[in-house]
Amino acid sequence: MNKKDFEYYNTMLVHGTGAKTGPIAPTITTSAAFGYADTYEAEGIFAAKVNKPLYSRMGNPTNAQLEDIIAKMEGGVAAIATSSGMGAIAMACTAILSSGDEILCVGGFFGGTYTLVNETLHRFGIKSSFCKVDEFEKIEEALDRGVKMVLFETVGNPSLTLPDVQGIINMCNRHQTLVLVDNTATPLLLRPLEMGADIVVHSSTKNISGHSASLGGIAVFRAVDIYKDKLLREKYKDLHPFVKKLGEKAFFGICKKRALRDYGMTANAFGSFLTMLGIETLGLRMERIGKSVESIVKLLDEKLPAGIKVNHPSLQSSPDHSRYCSNYSNGCGPLFTLDCRNKERAFDLLNALNMVIQTANIGDNRTLALHMSSTIYSDFDTESRKFLGVHDGLIRISVGLEDPLTIVNDFLQAAKSTKG
Repeated sequence: MNKKDFEYYNTMLVHGTGAKTGPIAPTITTSAAFGYADTYEAEGIFAAKVNKPLYSRMGNPTNAQLEDIIAKMEGGVAAIATSSGMGAIAMACTAILSSGDEILCVGGFFGGTYTLVNETLHRFGIKSSFCKVDEFEKIEEALDRGVKMVLFETVGNPSLTLPDVQGIINMCNRHQTLVLVDNTATPLLLRPLEMGADIVVHSSTKNISGHSASLGGIAVFRAVDIYKDKLLREKYKDLHPFVKKLGEKAFFGICKKRALRDYGMTANAFGSFLTMLGIETLGLRMERIGKSVESIVKLLDEKLPAGIKVNHPSLQSSPDHSRYCSNYSNGCGPLFTLDCRNKERAFDLLNALNMVIQTANIGDNRTLALHMSSTIYSDFDTESRKFLGVHDGLIRISVGLEDPLTIVNDFLQAAKSTKG
């Protein structure tokens, strides 16, 4: 884990959310507006020369505390908390991209991300292209023709395809092209900023919180080199004033001034407070769940009846097994999938579960499951579903903190009730 193991984070995160004197737990600042001492202070705050709250849409103290701890966790120079994970991705994309620009999307994607880049951004003149994780020639071609940003997930959701994270980042950096990485599935397990990525985003609703009590997202930024940064290339000339004014925190200013201020996808202070309560145990949860997933899929692979197939990169039957072993030494998060061949058998299995909860979330303390094609991907066409690895028999499972054997037994008893 880049010389930072789970014990490091178990210490850092619990002390990062509180204080040694006064209130030791995170505090909530619920005010939407803040008073300025005088006109000079107001002017300084709006000019970003005085570090005090301006207005909650642009910066709330509770949000700032969450931003600080996640920036440190990811090895970034700054972060912005948003109202959701999609808010974080939309903020980064719309702050950097303009009409006529192109974004390259590599690998499988969560449904909301796919529709954002394939439909919503198109309405504003931003083009998108797609390729699979190992189509390196296509990635190279896109970089050669001058795409402005590359976007990918550290683990395809729900395809479970694993990209060569370091390899793709290296390609982008050779072509001096910005790369945005969705690290929602693998907080602490991978550190894309330290691998050379420019922006990392999370849906903090998921693993970071763990308790499903707080909707939120966050974008974390690397430091900008004011002398030789890729942002200084001609194709990013509209962003040059931010580099000149803000230096290493240019990405922070770009996203605040060109997206957050005008779109208002700001995090809620109470939500950030709840997220900080969850993040204190993130290291413990990610370590346990990673071990649980491997033992659960191994047992299910051995014991599930014919016609139901388990998919996870830790299994030798997975096409991503080699990359999992070489690049994902601490696991790839809480997800695995079941292929029940058809919708009817998938429905039978899901409806027979006793403990596992059917819901659209992932990364929860509880084990969750969902039939993909009838829910999140219900309005996707056949071609899009195929590209994203979604078919009628697919069930996505997110493993929680429960006893692994109890989880296995729930799926085994449910599988017995299905018709092959």
